[in-house]
Amino acid sequence: MYELLHLLDGTLPDGSRVDLTIADGRIRCVAQAKEPSERGSLAVASAGFEDAVRTGAVSRETTIDLGGRLVLPALVNGHAHLDKTFVGSGWQPHRPGTTVGERVTAERAIRDELDVPVAERADALAAAMIGFGTGTVRTHVDIDPAVGLASLEAILDLQDRLRDTLRVQVVAFPQSGIIASPGVGALLEEALRAGADAIGGLDPLGFDQDAEGHLDTVFDLAARYDVGVDIHLHDLGEPARRQYAMIAERTRRHGRAGRVAVSHAYGLGSIGVDQARRVGAEFAATGIAVMTNGPAGPMPPVLAMRAEGATVFSGSDNIRDAWWPYGDGDMLAVARQVAYQSNFRTDEELGVALDLVTASAARALGVHDYGVHEGAVADLLVIDSPSPAAAVAAHPASRLVLHGGRIVAAQLASAHVLAPITLDAMATRP
Repeated sequence: MYELLHLLDGTLPDGSRVDLTIADGRIRCVAQAKEPSERGSLAVASAGFEDAVRTGAVSRETTIDLGGRLVLPALVNGHAHLDKTFVGSGWQPHRPGTTVGERVTAERAIRDELDVPVAERADALAAAMIGFGTGTVRTHVDIDPAVGLASLEAILDLQDRLRDTLRVQVVAFPQSGIIASPGVGALLEEALRAGADAIGGLDPLGFDQDAEGHLDTVFDLAARYDVGVDIHLHDLGEPARRQYAMIAERTRRHGRAGRVAVSHAYGLGSIGVDQARRVGAEFAATGIAVMTNGPAGPMPPVLAMRAEGATVFSGSDNIRDAWWPYGDGDMLAVARQVAYQSNFRTDEELGVALDLVTASAARALGVHDYGVHEGAVADLLVIDSPSPAAAVAAHPASRLVLHGGRIVAAQLASAHVLAPITLDAMATRP
């Protein structure tokens, strides 16, 4: 931990140029950026962006000249599955399946064949997330009769080991259902006793065929252990709308406002915008957030839901696992995917996409003291991008990642080079 870290000449999302001072893991000062001639001793001590990254900026008082680069709060991944990933274990060909049940069955078979432990694969994916600038991730961890609490224990260990570089929220997730898998209810309770931060659910009607029983188990445990709720809901049409109403009713009854999320909510993209707006207003009133990762199918109408006051946020969902062969852990890529699927084009709309992986996701996950302001925790992402819209629309060439005021990762544009034969063919060199 530096006693003092000065970040000079950064650009905030509103376009203002600022100097930041960080101490004890928090932003202590945000001031209008000084001209180089006005910096005094800081100018003498300052290191260029790339030099600071290469050296690790290890002195007790460190000054880094950001050169006008964009400064964002660290990205928030509101929905991931660290225990499922194949990252770190070699490529696994995708096995087709059209229904949730078929995908669960295929996943079980692949899980039994993997010879790389959950801990190693989760570590590899977490490292990639940190490198891209994620400061907080919510990961759902499978709890079922076959795996028991083994995966949970591995992820809770990761949560502890990475506490200085990545904030990890753990959701006990009944991937095989609750009613359909006798004994899972008791396992979920054991998971909460072991330290899970929230309890999950999965298609109470479409998968478990008993929405009342499934939701009662989830919300009763959430109230008893005072944790949040995050329910995967893939169902479409009227069945989805009915389940949204049931979730809202239980959120009110159990006093869970602000601590409930409906993940995916494909149904909101299948019931018409006017109906979705009514659900959005109900969710806003009851404090229920909606997670979307921009799937290749129905998805919540992001702008309409936000217009009704509902919190909408994003997560990566599955990354290179039995469900999905894509992904690398970059939440800016997820923001771009959501923007693309939503037909966002203006700077304002692209700014909304960025908000889904920053402030809105932090609010949905209950991350406190978040942002780029005095008193905030110094979880920051510095990127080589001229604006928030550009950060979403194009892949930034360089990144500097801070967690609690420490530099924890970096990427440099200079790591990517063109051969002379290519450079010589160009009219102007990049």
